[in-house]
Amino acid sequence: MKVAIIQQHNSADSADNRNRLARKIRHLAAEGAQLVVNQELHDNLYFCQTENVDLCDLAEAPGSDAARLYSQLARECGVVIVTSIFERRAPGLYHNTAIVYDTDGTEAGRYRKMHIPDDPAYYEKFYFTPGDLGFEPIPTSIGKLGVLVCWDQWYPEAARLMALRGAEILIYPTAIGWESSDSSDEQQRQREAWITVQRGHAVANGLPLVAVNRVGHEPDPSGATNGIRFWGSSFVAGPQGEFIFQAPTDAECEAIIDVDLRRSEQVRRWWPFLRDRRIDAYGGLTRRFLD
Repeated sequence: MKVAIIQQHNSADSADNRNRLARKIRHLAAEGAQLVVNQELHDNLYFCQTENVDLCDLAEAPGSDAARLYSQLARECGVVIVTSIFERRAPGLYHNTAIVYDTDGTEAGRYRKMHIPDDPAYYEKFYFTPGDLGFEPIPTSIGKLGVLVCWDQWYPEAARLMALRGAEILIYPTAIGWESSDSSDEQQRQREAWITVQRGHAVANGLPLVAVNRVGHEPDPSGATNGIRFWGSSFVAGPQGEFIFQAPTDAECEAIIDVDLRRSEQVRRWWPFLRDRRIDAYGGLTRRFLD
């Protein structure tokens, strides 16, 4: 599979963000991409740095201009596109949602972010209702996509359930970065932890993995912090956690990466983790903590 990633900086101009993405999607498709993966909430600035009810106006209902654009692009270019939106499900009810469009422009499926963070500058619980669609791969004309979103990437349970339900590749649209008050050493620990845990998901499940992050500095509108410098570093790993591609930390990047989905079968034969799982002894995983 020829997988394309788009690592982009965002501005407050949603139309400009979409237009730049559209140009890049068309270019990548012309170069042979079959799947295009975008970063988390790619149409806007990362608005969750503050709690502001007026920002809910950014949410999109079904049939929005953005939805029509990405559907049209998928059909026009003959590619599968993974998008990430602020979904307006009903008045006052919103989700952080990944929507996948197939090569004919139809919606192949959607995933609503299940794990919702609430940290300084990442006030997502104020905006997003936890997902209710479960961990279900999205079937497309090019394979079953295990699409998860950002904070989900820290949870091995999410990746495992996608794998057990037949996902052929794990995909993480992401918006994560540094706060300027963190020391240089702490910043590097955070970035390396982010990369390491996801490579671990690839290894534990014998699946390739695609993580696409945004890049650039976005100020905190409240002035309470110095904003977020998103660390880029988008990457593609193989089923043994090996790096196939790594993007820079400080620049936009689009690239096409060859990913061999057939390799997973052989890796799972060498390392039969699914075979040797002790499913009879894992009941405690459904509890918050074992006292």
